[in-house]
Amino acid sequence: MVLLSGGLDSTTVLAIARSEGFEPYALSFRYGQRHTIELEAAARVAQAFGVSRHVVADIDLRAFGGSALTDDAIDVPHHDSADDLDSDIPVTYVPARNTIFLSFALAFAETVGSSDVFIGVSALDYSGYPDCRPEYIEAYERMANLATRAGVEGTQHLKIHTPLVALTKAQTIKRGLELGVDYGMTHSCYDPVDGRACGTCDSCLLRIRGFAELGMDDPSMAAVA
Repeated sequence: MVLLSGGLDSTTVLAIARSEGFEPYALSFRYGQRHTIELEAAARVAQAFGVSRHVVADIDLRAFGGSALTDDAIDVPHHDSADDLDSDIPVTYVPARNTIFLSFALAFAETVGSSDVFIGVSALDYSGYPDCRPEYIEAYERMANLATRAGVEGTQHLKIHTPLVALTKAQTIKRGLELGVDYGMTHSCYDPVDGRACGTCDSCLLRIRGFAELGMDDPSMAAVA
């Protein structure tokens, strides 16, 4: 079970899961985010990797707001450089999002008899998100194995895989390229303009820096000028 946003990290995780011999299922979310361009990317990625099933779950986190991604009253921040980013929890943090997403993945995994969930969290580079830390993932995994019928009956022992957790963005990209990932079909921008990546939000800047460290241009920036 791969949590697939359509972005760089989750696409790399899907490639890793497949390379390790797993039969991938993909789960994406229409959660009230500012745009659904990432879901179009997720569909492209799922098709390219031949996932067994791709589900898009509908939930509406706009009911709570509290994030620049789900609340129109909060602006997505823009910067001139990735060097301008700090270590504070950013306004693009969506309250409890990974907990919500992992809970859906847990339910989906139980219905298809899967014991493996892959998520593209990273504790390096710039993150600032409390639900990307290894200790959070470990705690959720312990809870998950107490939470399902399959877990209680012993037919499922859930493992949450975080293959990117100790990788920088450049290292993540390098690993994906080794596995043949076409990053031109992914989308990570928080605040696209006319369907194109803005190039100045936190997510875009981290992508750009990761590719630059490898001596490459980010293919998602090709249309930005």
